[in-house]
Amino acid sequence: MARVAVVGGGISGLGAALMLGRRGHPVTLFEQDARQAGDDLHQDFFHWRRPRIPQAVQPHSFLAPVRTVLRAEAPDVYADLLARGAREYHDFDWFDEHPPHRAGDEELVTLRTRRIVLEAALTAAVQREPSVEVRRGSRVTGLAVEEGDPARVTGVRVGEETHRADLVVDASGRRSPVPAWLVAAGCRSPAVDSHRTGIAYLCRWYRLRADGPRDPGRVKTGSAAPFALAGVFPSDNDTFAVNLLLSTGDPTRGALTDPAVFEAVARTFPACAAWLGLDPEPQSPVLAMAGLDNRWTALVDDDGPVVTGLVNIGDSLIHTNPTLGHGVALGLLAGRQLAGHVDEIAADPTGYHAWTVKALRPWFDAQVTSDQANGQRLAESSPPPERRAAAVAACAFEDPVVMRARAEVRHLVRTAQEAYGTDEVDRHVTAWLAAHPDFAPEYDGPTRDQWDAAVAR
Repeated sequence: MARVAVVGGGISGLGAALMLGRRGHPVTLFEQDARQAGDDLHQDFFHWRRPRIPQAVQPHSFLAPVRTVLRAEAPDVYADLLARGAREYHDFDWFDEHPPHRAGDEELVTLRTRRIVLEAALTAAVQREPSVEVRRGSRVTGLAVEEGDPARVTGVRVGEETHRADLVVDASGRRSPVPAWLVAAGCRSPAVDSHRTGIAYLCRWYRLRADGPRDPGRVKTGSAAPFALAGVFPSDNDTFAVNLLLSTGDPTRGALTDPAVFEAVARTFPACAAWLGLDPEPQSPVLAMAGLDNRWTALVDDDGPVVTGLVNIGDSLIHTNPTLGHGVALGLLAGRQLAGHVDEIAADPTGYHAWTVKALRPWFDAQVTSDQANGQRLAESSPPPERRAAAVAACAFEDPVVMRARAEVRHLVRTAQEAYGTDEVDRHVTAWLAAHPDFAPEYDGPTRDQWDAAVAR
């Protein structure tokens, strides 16, 4: 059995520690924050200041791999997650009835919940796991490194103490200090591929009133303007978030932190207006997040691993801008791969690094491409997409075949080229266009004048 030290107690670190422990490996998890997600979800979510994890209070919808990994590796965690209020949403729930089943349809399920609910369920499970020791309030300050070609990490340092391990797992997030530690130890620098997004997020949380309306009817959860995107994230325990996304250079960005301005602007988008029309109770101020990038940090280069005895997962490995919601899914997939092959990875991480490139890198590249297009469109207030591309998006909400393709892309089952590039999807989109000869691409959100007027009010 491999002795494993996990640095970082976020979702990826907790998930990896749990899956490793349940395979009998002794795991020590180090988390510098002494506080942990507990039973008071409201207090933990809204009043736990976590500047190192700005995404913690932003809206989440967990994609199918999260559900798949948990049901296979930790069904008790999945049951606890649902018991704490998380809700399943199948992409075919948009229709009055699901189409005839095809293999794989059962996996196209989103988990609607706040991040804190998943953290709480994982934390409770890790506490029950005898093979896992959690050291909260313990900040790892460095690595124990033995010289070699390549060098080998043999443990972590916490103050004056050195904790020995056969494998160290860096799950310390997008601000991981590990690359700097490796360079300071004389190792080659990790290979970093980073792309700034130029996209800013603003959200506000609401709760449906117990004695008020609870259903906005059949309404899409997303809307778009030439220069902004808006969406609603239905979540656990009658909460939901309204989210606005715009260019970091937008001149009205600062004004949107005023709740009254934020809500006035949000109501100019059909998706947000429908949910705000339910007269919900505000639960938070306007929460802003910006300065994000897409960053791939590989502990391997053209000459092979820069070090052995160390691998990275989660945002330490692949940090993606959250527009596509990939982060937690990719983190748990990496944790499962690690747990299933830890002995060989501890001996030689080459196979793990190759797996990340094959299994995870395509989704990183897709995120970069998507964000480059979105960033340019938002900054330049670009016109709608060409007619057929817009028809694919519109058709999905009327045609289950196209909705299936859309869901497979969303849930990391197939790339967009694979899912949309079939003869079947092409036929269905062509038929839809023939049935809608007057279809013209357009935005359903506000014009710039309408947006500015809402800000001014």
